[in-house]
Amino acid sequence: MRPEPPPHADTVAEVGEFGLIRRVTAGRTQPPTTLLGPGDDAAVVAVSDGRVVVSTDVLVDGVHFRLDWSSPEQVGRKAAAVNLSDVCAMGAKPTALLIGIACPADTPTALVEGITSGLWQEAAVAGAGVVGGDMTSSATLVISVTALGDMGGLEPVTRSGARVGDLVAVCGRLGWAAAGLAVLGRGFRSPVAVVGAQRNPEPPYPAGPQAAAAGATSMIDVSDGLLADLGHVADESGVGVDIRTELLQVHPRLLDVASALGADARHWVLTGGEDHALAATFPDQGSIPDGWQVIGSVRPGGGVTVDGRGYEKPPGWEHWR
Repeated sequence: MRPEPPPHADTVAEVGEFGLIRRVTAGRTQPPTTLLGPGDDAAVVAVSDGRVVVSTDVLVDGVHFRLDWSSPEQVGRKAAAVNLSDVCAMGAKPTALLIGIACPADTPTALVEGITSGLWQEAAVAGAGVVGGDMTSSATLVISVTALGDMGGLEPVTRSGARVGDLVAVCGRLGWAAAGLAVLGRGFRSPVAVVGAQRNPEPPYPAGPQAAAAGATSMIDVSDGLLADLGHVADESGVGVDIRTELLQVHPRLLDVASALGADARHWVLTGGEDHALAATFPDQGSIPDGWQVIGSVRPGGGVTVDGRGYEKPPGWEHWR
């Protein structure tokens, strides 16, 4: 659902593509890595070691966000965060975003300006710039973001490097966005901190390069659920992963919300997506950086278990299911 525009608000059709682009790019500050920003056929972004890390995500109105639940700025920040965290999960430092926005002709320009303002804000948090993109007409509001990153001389940390005996650790919040979705789905707007986690995730951007420098053997962004995403690491690495529930930290606020809703807070932590925490494997306790919490280990075999057993519920979000 889209909020009603204020009286006499102009639309994207009235302002036009290039007028709208001028509105959302004028007066913005770029980081030093942006050598040429918006306004030409392509942007130019500096990288220190000749390798560029690239990731793309698409967010669709009604699927990934709802404008009756989130402000345009929150939608923009979320669209940036889900991409920036993927770059950090490779161990790279984000440098730039490319933005594609498709929307109906009667979309208020204030809505698009709000989304792009959020994109700029979140990019700045991660140290990246918004260097270009495209706008076009569509029956549905769609935001496509491509994030670029610089490895800074480090090797990319992939999903395929986990080894038997490694420790599994996470950095960032787990279960908060799932709790926020449950609250919003019941028609409530509080607790604010929980609902805010769904509207505006807070990925631990510096933790990705930090883990890469510390010798992480594999890493992944937790976007679809901890068990589901660690399943990708297990599959790509040819190993098994076991999560120990006694090591999982379930915040008291989540326990309170779960109690009020008749839900299971631990299930949110294990399977809830959209917090965009980072999960990684490390050779030993001494290699794990500050801010990371050990939650399990890598074992022989395959798949992901919880306390040595298969998890009976769906492990996370799956598209088209």
